[in-house]
Amino acid sequence: MSIFSKIRPASDVPLAVQHDPNAPILKLSDVTVRYNGTAALRNISFELHPGERVAVVGPNGAGKSTLFKAVAGVLDTSRGSITIGGYEPQGHICIAYVPQRTDVDWEFPVTVSDVVMMGRVSKLGLFRWPRVRDRQLVQEVLELVGLTPLAEQQIGELSGGQQQRMFIARALAQEAELMLMDEPLTGLDLPAQDDIFHILDLLRARNVTVLVATHDLNLASSRFDRVMLFNRQLLGIGAPEQVFTPDNLRAAYGNHVQLIETEDGVLIVTDTHCDDGHSH
Repeated sequence: MSIFSKIRPASDVPLAVQHDPNAPILKLSDVTVRYNGTAALRNISFELHPGERVAVVGPNGAGKSTLFKAVAGVLDTSRGSITIGGYEPQGHICIAYVPQRTDVDWEFPVTVSDVVMMGRVSKLGLFRWPRVRDRQLVQEVLELVGLTPLAEQQIGELSGGQQQRMFIARALAQEAELMLMDEPLTGLDLPAQDDIFHILDLLRARNVTVLVATHDLNLASSRFDRVMLFNRQLLGIGAPEQVFTPDNLRAAYGNHVQLIETEDGVLIVTDTHCDDGHSH
């Protein structure tokens, strides 16, 4: 499967849907998604507001990717409703979905600037050539994320952090208002993570709402406005100290979590194997 279909469905580009200024940027009401009769998501309800940065935390198989695909409108719900700015996801061009890096064909023969220009397709239509303004915008966002020197590099030649910055640049070129990032920090060293958060701060300044799936509870606690603890159902959403309670963590991780009392509070140790093969 090509990078095109992984980043965005390659069907007809929808017309833009206007937002209700009084509605949450994202609202889920009693959402259930089933695969072959089994519930991958059960009765999920929450709201996000413009400019928020929210971490989605949970073990492997918790349904985080399923949640993102349902919000992006590429996966149908079995029950309940999802609205973006008061309207159903289909027809929105304001949603940027950044898949896990393992889901992308990095051998696909496109350059960094090609991928960033894909963000303009929703504005242009599939068969129209980019205009001067589109090319200028791509140059601007590449400079913003520090990738101008790599604009003509093949995407497979980038580091993990550079790949994530490329996807953020694509979202900026798309003029996205809601960004869904599926495990963007996995495998990145601390400087690369800091680079990503610096750019996410720029997105906040533009009032872009960001939903990030992560395995790192400490990172979720320290770098996000709210956290969402998740294992097929929503176990809590809010401030970390309200959500990461012993009962909630045991419900999410079962025997894979240890709570160790220290002088500074409770130390949380989880043993969940991620796609990179490491335990966290």
